Amino acid sequence: MKRRNLLSLAFILLLAAGGLTAVLVTGSKPLLGLDLQGGASVVLAPVPGAKVSDETLDQAIAIIRQRVDGVGVAEPDITRQGSNVVIQLPGVEDTDRVLALVGQTAQLRFRPVLASQPKATPGAEAVPLTPREEDKPEAKVILPGKQGGQDYLFELGPSLADGTIVKTARAEAPQVGAGGWKVAFELTDRGAGVFDGIASKCYPQPDPQVCPAPPGGQYGSVGIVLDGVVKSAPTINTNRFNGTGEITGTFTEREAKDLALVLRYGSLPVEFVKERTEAVSASLGKESLRAGLVAGAVGLALVLLYMVLYYRALGVVVLLGLCVSGALLYSIITYLSKSSGLALSLAGATGVIVSVGVTVDSYIVYFERLKDDLRSGRSVKASVGRSFNRAWRTILVADGTSFIGAAILYFLTVGPVRGFALTLALSTALDVVIAWFFTRPMVALLGRSRFFTDARFFGLNRSLAGRRTPSLEAAT
Repeated sequence: MKRRNLLSLAFILLLAAGGLTAVLVTGSKPLLGLDLQGGASVVLAPVPGAKVSDETLDQAIAIIRQRVDGVGVAEPDITRQGSNVVIQLPGVEDTDRVLALVGQTAQLRFRPVLASQPKATPGAEAVPLTPREEDKPEAKVILPGKQGGQDYLFELGPSLADGTIVKTARAEAPQVGAGGWKVAFELTDRGAGVFDGIASKCYPQPDPQVCPAPPGGQYGSVGIVLDGVVKSAPTINTNRFNGTGEITGTFTEREAKDLALVLRYGSLPVEFVKERTEAVSASLGKESLRAGLVAGAVGLALVLLYMVLYYRALGVVVLLGLCVSGALLYSIITYLSKSSGLALSLAGATGVIVSVGVTVDSYIVYFERLKDDLRSGRSVKASVGRSFNRAWRTILVADGTSFIGAAILYFLTVGPVRGFALTLALSTALDVVIAWFFTRPMVALLGRSRFFTDARFFGLNRSLAGRRTPSLEAAT
């Protein structure tokens, strides 16, 4: 029995120490959520009057998630609230850029360029832009955009295709001695034929009714339009792309990556409007984190003080057990942050703090069973195993109830509440592991020590002073 207890203790201690050491050596840390490290939040709502099904919303969320992931935001929280889409972007430094990309929710369209001019042409009359409500696929429009780093106005013909023809796109760095960045794209099987049809109207003999050559130019151009803005207007220089192609020019790295992102994830099955946008400062997040840590530390200190005063030596077991549990929980959360992008929010931190109460309850159930056996006259050595077996079923039932509640919260709620539910569920599962692999063998081994049982002011028997009652087992 002693050997089994030692093996159990060695296993859980090595697991906790190994996990924590790996985290510290690699310098890994849990990712923090929006409320702890600042960032940006935006609520998107379908345009008024739009009929949106659950399937359409799910598809839109998947595309928005891919778009945000492409920007490089760690663990974006993208959820549904009714027909709205709530997007939380923790740790975003260039908030305006990311929100602009997220907010571009109209369908991506390819329109032929009929004419273009610099937006601020001296002496020229102001050209009225096409209002958003008149920006229809079948209409001719006048939209803003950039060309060569300068603001332009583009007159565009009816849409020739939408973003569903694009399979993927990526930004590529320039070769040594070459120009700027470029964007390589790949079309879907259907899109390859559609795009070749467009190209044949722009090259080599531009169709003046569909894709005319601009003044002073030889071939037609196609505008890549998203949310009423021309992202790029490349000139077509071949009539067959065979499913792949490149967009070249004087792109900077950011411009190329943004254009590739637009091509990959620009087309949504429903049009949204930004209902609410807000930026959360990092300083506010730090204050929330500091307040949470202080609250957790004070609560933990008070709990440990009470356990030591009431249970004497057994309170030390609680302290060591919480250290082991904390090391395991920190290692697991850090691993999930790195592998799955889990972000620890203030609600998640609250779940960890609340779980301390769940864990301490398990110790109390066991210790009270042990004290009952000791009061009846049994020895500590004879009581530790018997008491744990009687307490184990209660611990499983109590932790099972907490785990079920946490699971229901996780699957039926959205936003920060899920973070609370996840950390509570993890902590509750760890409580079962700690109770079996640490508390049970630790108390059994310490029960063999006279110091643990009989030390003045500290020993376990001191917590029972004057309360022992003789029993038949003790007499025998």
